[in-house]
Amino acid sequence: MAAAAQPAPLAPLVDPLANQWLRAGRLPCLLTVEIAMPGFTVADLVHLEHGRVVASHWTVGQDVPLRVNGQLIAWSEFEVVQNHLAVRLTELA
Repeated sequence: MAAAAQPAPLAPLVDPLANQWLRAGRLPCLLTVEIAMPGFTVADLVHLEHGRVVASHWTVGQDVPLRVNGQLIAWSEFEVVQNHLAVRLTELA
């Protein structure tokens, strides 16, 4: 009786794009969190100075858009973490 052929060992699961993502991971991008300021005028801009508070119509708990290089990627909310203002993702776009 002939011996059964041994199956070839399975190749490790490798993401073919992994190397490309590693290289792209170092590229800079601009992350912005936007709060609309309706009614803000050039006169308001001219009078901006250190310590000045600019009131917004944004309410606490309302999600704000999170953009990377101008593209909407998620919605987020502001949060204070150890005396730092942080942004928590609430929904991916």
